[in-house]
Amino acid sequence: MLEVNNFNAIRISLASPDQIREWSKGEVTKPETINYRTLKPEKDGLFDERIFGPTKDWECYCGKYKRIRYKGIICDKCGVEVTRSKVRRERMGHI
Repeated sequence: MLEVNNFNAIRISLASPDQIREWSKGEVTKPETINYRTLKPEKDGLFDERIFGPTKDWECYCGKYKRIRYKGIICDKCGVEVTRSKVRRERMGHI
């Protein structure tokens, strides 16, 4: 069995633009990050919940869907998928 610290080689290469778009969940079109009044992410900005996922577990941006029973549903008002906020670490957007 191969151990984590015991390997023969590692290969690193650049991703093509098509690969990056394939991995991407959406396009970031605005440089804004967070609304200073509401402290919520701006739409189409660098922290957009539609692209990267919700900031709160099991809750959409507008608050229509709250709780785990709506797991996997995409809100028809704000377009955010109801899931764990941990997905924000995994998801990627493109410019």
